[in-house]
Formats: sequence, C-alpha cells, structure tokens
Amino acid sequence: MIAVLLLTCVGSAEQRYSVTGLVLKVDPAHRTMVVSCQTIPGYMDAMVMPFSVRQAKTLDGVAAGTMIDFTLVVGKRESHAESIHARGFESLSQEPLQARRLKLMQDLMGLASNGATPLGVGQHVPDFKLIDQKGRPVTLSQFYGKVVAMNFIYTRCALPEYCYRLSNNFGRLQKRFAQAMGRDLVLLTVTFDPVHDRPEVLNTYAQTWKADAEAWRFLTGPVPEVQQVCGMFGVDFWQDEALLTHTLHTVIIDRKGKMMANLEGNEFSAEQLGDLVENVLDKRSQ
Repeated sequence: MIAVLLLTCVGSAEQRYSVTGLVLKVDPAHRTMVVSCQTIPGYMDAMVMPFSVRQAKTLDGVAAGTMIDFTLVVGKRESHAESIHARGFESLSQEPLQARRLKLMQDLMGLASNGATPLGVGQHVPDFKLIDQKGRPVTLSQFYGKVVAMNFIYTRCALPEYCYRLSNNFGRLQKRFAQAMGRDLVLLTVTFDPVHDRPEVLNTYAQTWKADAEAWRFLTGPVPEVQQVCGMFGVDFWQDEALLTHTLHTVIIDRKGKMMANLEGNEFSAEQLGDLVENVLDKRSQ
C-alpha cells in the first residue's frame, strides 16, 4: 500500500533530503512517480511513496525497475522531487574491470553474449523451453496469465553478494507472496552453467532455499538454449579459470508475457524487488 506523505515542516523554509530508491511506476501525464525508497535519515523509514515533479520532462529517462537518486524538497504546503539521476549499471561480477570492458565492447556492437540483441522493457518475451530441477520440460508460455520473475545464477558461485544474494531475494519473495505463489506468481532461476548445473544439482540447490518445485523452478538445458535465453535479457558470462565472471539481472514479466523490468546489479533490496513485483501483480485489469 502506498503511504501518504505527511508534511510536518515548521515554517516556510524548505527541507532537502537525499533519496535512493527503486522506481515502481512512472506517470508523466500527472508528473508523478512511485518509488520504493530506502530509509531517508531524519525523515522517514523505508517505504513505497508517490512523488511529484514540477515538470514532466524531469521524468525523462526514468522507468520502472530503475534505481535512482534524487533530492526530495519538502515545504510547508507541498513537496516535489528534483535532480533525478538514474544509476548507471556497473558490473558487480567477480572481475569488475574485465566485465566493464566486455560490456562496453558488446554495447558498441549492440549485441549480447550469444550474438542476440537483448529485449527492451515493454517488449514481448518470446517463448522458450528449458528443463527444471525435477527434469520436467518448462516453457514460458505455460505461465501466461501469471507474473513471472526471473534471475540468473550458477550454483558454484562462492561470493555471497552475487548469486547467493539473487537467490535470497527470491527466497524472500517466496515468503512474502506465499498465497500467490504458483497461482499468480512464478519464480524462474536460470543457470548459465548448464554443463555442471544439471537437474539433480539444481534440485539440491533448490532444497537449500526450500523452494516450492511447482512455483519456483530452477532451469537448465542444452548450452545453446540456455545461451539464447540469457541473451534475451543481456546476461553476460564467461569462463575465468575456475570461476564464471558474469553480470547480474533480475527480470519481471507481466501476465501477458511483456517484460516490465530488467534490474541490473544487486543494489536493490529484497523489499524493493517485492514492491516492484506487487505493483505488477496488482495490474490485473491492464
């Protein structure tokens, strides 16, 4: 539920606060955006808030799923957001410098790691077929009519701030939306290490997270098919000695198969991801 901002400033002097948050919704026509905010020290706890801007063009480049920094200006009778800055993605993989170089080269070519052009937000996601942790064939189309959240990991990732954090985010979603899981919401975790992460390995990994096998599927398959799916969403990965260097992506797909957000990196919290999922779940009539 969106909280109502109560202005408590005394006098006419404006108060300014630095805010960081994940954008859930943008409405340029009404000059507003809805943001899942981190705690604003000295002002309010973390929560979902609507913010107005004075000019619609201030929202140029702001989209759902974007992490932003901005200044909240609070006066006696009104508040507004200004100086909105969308955070540019910097790879948070094991070799940041190498990852940035690869990403720069691919951006210049407009290609993903498998030679495909990644989908943009708002585009329909083509159907694909992989295998889950129980060895069952899984297609994206079988979940049409439900909201789908996807992330990309490999089970041997040893660093807690990367694949583990993405999986933990989904574990938190599974708890938060327990009543919607399987019925309205499906989680798909795709491995980009299919040679090692066969169904039996993924099944063991899934048990670590107490994943409901009907609602949280861990997907693998032949290398070309996995590469194709990863390429749809701009997921880059390559072998670096014993490790896989990779970028981080979390994707939200609506009930009609349209990509609503492609979050890069791991700066957002599990709560902010949940707020974004809730916003897409609520769009039943659209």
